Amino acid sequence: MTTESKPRLKITYATLRADNEELHALYEAGLAEAKRELDGHHRNFVGGRERDGDGETTVTSPIDRNLVLGHFAKGTREDVRDAVDAARKAQPGWAATPWKDRLSIIRKAADLISERQMKYGGLMAIEVGKTRLEALGEVEEAADLLRYYSQTFEDNDGYDHPMDNLGDATVHTRSILRPHGVFAVISPFNFPMALAAGPTSAALIAGNAAILKPSSAAPMSAVNLVQAYRDAGVPDGVINLVMGPGETVGAELRENPGVDGIVFTGSYAVGMDLFRTFSNDFPKPTIVEMGGKNPAVVSRRADLEEAAEGIVRSAFGFGGQKCSANSRVYVEKQVHDELVKLLVEKTEAITIGDPLLRENWLGPVVDQKAVDRHQAAVAEARRDGRVFVGGERLTDRGLDRGFYVEPTVVGDLPADHRLFRDELFAPFTAVHAVDSFDEGIRLANDSVYGLTAGVYSEDPGEVQRFLDTIEAGVTYVNRRAGATTGAWPGVQAFGGWKGSGSTGKAGLSRYYVAQFLREQSHTVVD
Repeated sequence: MTTESKPRLKITYATLRADNEELHALYEAGLAEAKRELDGHHRNFVGGRERDGDGETTVTSPIDRNLVLGHFAKGTREDVRDAVDAARKAQPGWAATPWKDRLSIIRKAADLISERQMKYGGLMAIEVGKTRLEALGEVEEAADLLRYYSQTFEDNDGYDHPMDNLGDATVHTRSILRPHGVFAVISPFNFPMALAAGPTSAALIAGNAAILKPSSAAPMSAVNLVQAYRDAGVPDGVINLVMGPGETVGAELRENPGVDGIVFTGSYAVGMDLFRTFSNDFPKPTIVEMGGKNPAVVSRRADLEEAAEGIVRSAFGFGGQKCSANSRVYVEKQVHDELVKLLVEKTEAITIGDPLLRENWLGPVVDQKAVDRHQAAVAEARRDGRVFVGGERLTDRGLDRGFYVEPTVVGDLPADHRLFRDELFAPFTAVHAVDSFDEGIRLANDSVYGLTAGVYSEDPGEVQRFLDTIEAGVTYVNRRAGATTGAWPGVQAFGGWKGSGSTGKAGLSRYYVAQFLREQSHTVVD
């Protein structure tokens, strides 16, 4: 029996339970199925046909460099041009398809992703080093993104609404949102399925065609996502997959005039460059979802146990490789030492190792570059401040074959130190003592980023002051499950302010799909 025919559990980041034996048995079966698919060859998908690129890229697992995930076609500029041509030819027919029929196909794709959750989760864990709970949660998030965006489109009646006629019964006016045409989606390694599923599904629901370029470090989840779309009945040319390096595939997507809109999730530097250069003759939708340097503000009136738990979960979950990771903490001086003590205790209790094993809470970072960033940050903290806990690269028990580092808490640094400013994408957080709660908020806002932020205080006035003045798109109050992380479609809108996002509209929210459409007014006189 395959994992597709087994009963499915609803799994989210907020409801995961490590003691659910049924869940673990299902996952182990899915993981075994996933391992049978390792070391395979995966081709690009253009205009309904698979095709080779300019050779292949062999991708190994960060868990163990001897574990080969697979071999993936290396796309070329010509592959992108052909994908753009195929998308442009297919898009008018897809846009003309009744929107309820489009939603039916996307919802079927969501169901297929959920049915394949255990295998897809196993492959993702091998691909990027997620624990089983993180991987399974992300696969279900991807499915729920398809479902939720479909529901928002349906709730708005396909974004076709009657307008006023100023009392003239012979005049009929409507506001209609219509697709742009072809969207490019460039997705990151850290949420390799959810952050590909969200924008591609929104583009397709809106009646656009899409070309997906996944991270070269994590192409397997994108292959699986496109397979689900294909199996659900998305027409040829409407969804295309071109894997390959940014300097060729990514550059052609940015420069090709046949691309009408683009979505990029990744670093601030690359996102801002894309934002400045994508549009030429006229503005085109440029949705860049960039990083974060996410603060938690801890009051002397906080439940410190709750705060420490939430900080550790958000700082170190998936090795801090989340744009929402809690990478800086501002705590009032009166409780600084006690909070640090609790952070040290909880960090020392983290089990680190092969994330495919049930007992491990933390796996590897994605590659050697991530290890080097972590180690450079640790060296700076030792030079300019203090390392409270962690900081080492782990090489025992066979971990030298992967990319394992200790989660790290540092402090005694100047407030303007780069470790409070630069996004590291590693299991690393810096603590700073402040004289007052308001100083904590001021320092929290002193950043080019504005993605997520958290607060811990039992004082309602302080909490309200934080919510009124914090410059972030996603906020959390007294959240033990995560100080700055944890969002779900239709529950938390997830989008950044300032240098964390370009549109002011959030993913996982009711306004997201509308970004893939443009408004047209129809006035018809009898």
